[in-house]
This record gives sequence, structure tokens and C-alpha cells, in this order.
Amino acid sequence: MFGKPTAKLDTMVGTDTTIKGELTVQGTLRIDGAVEGDIRADWVVVGESGKVRGNIRGRAVIVGGHIDGNIEAAEIVELKDKAQVYGEICTAKLTMSEGAVFEGQSSMKRKKETPDGQEGKVKALGGPRPA
Repeated sequence: MFGKPTAKLDTMVGTDTTIKGELTVQGTLRIDGAVEGDIRADWVVVGESGKVRGNIRGRAVIVGGHIDGNIEAAEIVELKDKAQVYGEICTAKLTMSEGAVFEGQSSMKRKKETPDGQEGKVKALGGPRPA
């Protein structure tokens, strides 16, 4: 996924399956059925028939189906052409295919900075310099 070698698919919610409650997965989660509750996984893939009513948090999220909730991804959120997202998206990189529906707000995360936020920048010295 995303041009990087990744582990195999770890968990799948099938087409005729509905899960109610919080879902936590280490690795990749694919949803082709329905989930009502919050999701936390490294990689989340919502297939075209997938429906999520809850918030999703992970490294990366690919959406082909319907999400009614917020998405927070450390690396990327990708909305495919049949995706429907109603909620907020917070990620470092957002891509949308033509035909995707997104109603909500998006914000871009920045990679973690050093404690003073000045890595690689010239720091201003306090006070005037002596002559």
C-alpha cells in the first residue's frame, strides 16, 4: 500500500458482517461490512461496500465506502472515487479521486518538531547586540 512494503492483511470485516463496539487492530484492517464504533489500527481500508459510523485513527486510511465520523491518520488519507466521508479529517497528506464526496473540515498535521520548533532554523538572539 502507498508504494511501501507492508505486512499482510491482518483483520477483515466481511460484507455481511456488522460489528458494534470499539475495534483495535495491530496491523491492517479491511472493512467490507459495517462497523458502529471507533476504530484504531495501523492501516485501515474501507472497501466500496464498507460502512463505518465512528471515528478512525491510524497511520493510513483508504476509503472506498461510507464513513460517518472523523478520521485521524499520521501519514495519509486517500478517498477513492466512490468514497463518502462526513466528518473531519486530520492527516499529513490527503488525496481525493474525482467523484469522492467529503463534507466536513480537513486539517494538515505536521511532522513532529523539536521541542522548541526550531530545528534547522536560525534562532533569534535576545536583546540588541553590543557595538
